[in-house]
Amino acid sequence: MRLTLGIHPVREALRAHRPFEKVVVAKGAGGPRIQEIVDLCRAQSIPVRFEPRELLDRASKGVSHQGVIAFGAVHEYVDLNAAIANAKLVVVLDGVEDPHNLGAIIRTAHAAGTDAVIVPERRSAPLTETVSRAAAGALEYLPVVRVTNVTQTLEHLKQQGFWIYGLDERGTESYNLVDWATPAAIVLGGEGKGIHQNVQKHCDLLVRIPMSGAVSSLNVSVAAGVVLFELRRKRGAR
Repeated sequence: MRLTLGIHPVREALRAHRPFEKVVVAKGAGGPRIQEIVDLCRAQSIPVRFEPRELLDRASKGVSHQGVIAFGAVHEYVDLNAAIANAKLVVVLDGVEDPHNLGAIIRTAHAAGTDAVIVPERRSAPLTETVSRAAAGALEYLPVVRVTNVTQTLEHLKQQGFWIYGLDERGTESYNLVDWATPAAIVLGGEGKGIHQNVQKHCDLLVRIPMSGAVSSLNVSVAAGVVLFELRRKRGAR
């Protein structure tokens, strides 16, 4: 695992939105520069751990760390244009912050024949060991793209010929009645919040999964499986 050591290197890497699994700070370390690192981590949903300095000494193998070590993400992100060059189906996540959900979606998306998963720089879990375990190997095969702005990315996808489908409980069409276009992008919202209103405006169609029980929606990873395999079934029938 790649390590970034020291206050200045870690701070600049965070400012550049480099993907980290976690940042470890030595207990007792403080001051405005440490606090800035903690604030940057919180803004990017990167876990911060406060550990004894001896643990950081062992991790750095004697190299000076100034009380801060950042642990690199397990996998690298892929360029957007490279990922969608020949894609027929992509999944766009708008704020999935739980690493177990992200990993489960990546696993399901790969199994359903999706060509790429797109996540935002903010409001998204990084590609940590937890995500990798939940994905059960799918991260080795399915490209994950990280973008600065979801709405701008949706407009870029439209320019490349994609139809944008947002999955939302207030959607006007039932997912099993949709005549899915190719290429297609399916947008899934975050846990408990769904798709942000501004992102909804950039969708060509909002679709829903009809519910029979008292609960109005499914877990996002379960919803992804329902819709992606229905889409695969319909395309197979064609």
